[in-house]
Amino acid sequence: MANERTEISTLGEFGLIEHLTKNIELQNASSILGVGDDAAVIDHFGKQTVVTTDLLVEGVHFDLMYTPLKHLGYKSVIVNLSDIYAMNATPTQIVISIAISSRFSVEAVDELYEGIYAACEKYGVDLVGGDTTSSQKGLIISITAIGEVTPDKFVKRSTAQKGDLVCVSGDLGGAYIGLLFLEREKKIFLESPGVQPDLEGEAYVVGRLLKPEARKDIIEFFEKETITPTSMMDISDGLSSELLHICKQSQLGCVLYEDKLPIAEATRQAAFKFELDPTACALSGGEDYELLFTIPQADYDKLVLNEQISVVGYMTEAEQGAHIITKGGSKHAITAQGWNHLK
Repeated sequence: MANERTEISTLGEFGLIEHLTKNIELQNASSILGVGDDAAVIDHFGKQTVVTTDLLVEGVHFDLMYTPLKHLGYKSVIVNLSDIYAMNATPTQIVISIAISSRFSVEAVDELYEGIYAACEKYGVDLVGGDTTSSQKGLIISITAIGEVTPDKFVKRSTAQKGDLVCVSGDLGGAYIGLLFLEREKKIFLESPGVQPDLEGEAYVVGRLLKPEARKDIIEFFEKETITPTSMMDISDGLSSELLHICKQSQLGCVLYEDKLPIAEATRQAAFKFELDPTACALSGGEDYELLFTIPQADYDKLVLNEQISVVGYMTEAEQGAHIITKGGSKHAITAQGWNHLK
């Protein structure tokens, strides 16, 4: 009965919320009161509270032609958890608001929430509230994530020190190439609807875009090895623009090395298909949701233990500016050519 369709109007707003939240089981002791009252109650037992929010708008941040609703729900949660981890904190709760038009059925919203709950379960986060309303067209998702951190262990963007190592988790550029493939296939489909999408061999880059993960493992590694980054942020808009934020807010410069940038072989090969430079994709791509952080050189020996972390450069005095040294040995200024959702 896959094509059964239940109109949202048959449930009404409260009926829909009840339908979507009826099976919630709270996982965190800090979640005192969840969905079902006027407001949630959270007690972080002496920890500091970290809060972040994200707004995702159909046609601006996602395209439902190639984004399955389940993946969208999952990713909507991940992008917020990533911001909490970027503060060196642990996410514990989220609240979600959605605005939906009548073109979405209850089954469609169920699919979205299936992804939301999958992310909550994987990262040990409780969904404790939210709101649903109707929208005239398109889908709008707003998620607020709440996390906890031991007092004063949170990490800002403005506290990098001269001589610190610049590090990134995972690998970069994949999500951007994944987007290019999906946009290409969409264009072909719109021009000739009978053509089946050809994404053979591109599972890695497409997955980087549609189902990113937040780097909980890196934050746990820091705790285990007693590493406290001097500055940190997540890479949502591209490495170059994020690193420039750290430089500006810490009043420092930096040197990056092209040959140190972590780029997966699948990303490299995919970039060549578009005749793109993999380095440019890694610097400007965005949506990788990896962590960019700086650490004192004294912690280098601890870092080597984690193959998920690459040292890509170091921080310098502000007067030296922000530069990248290419594989050929020439020096170029780093420019912020990342995503700009407001253009």
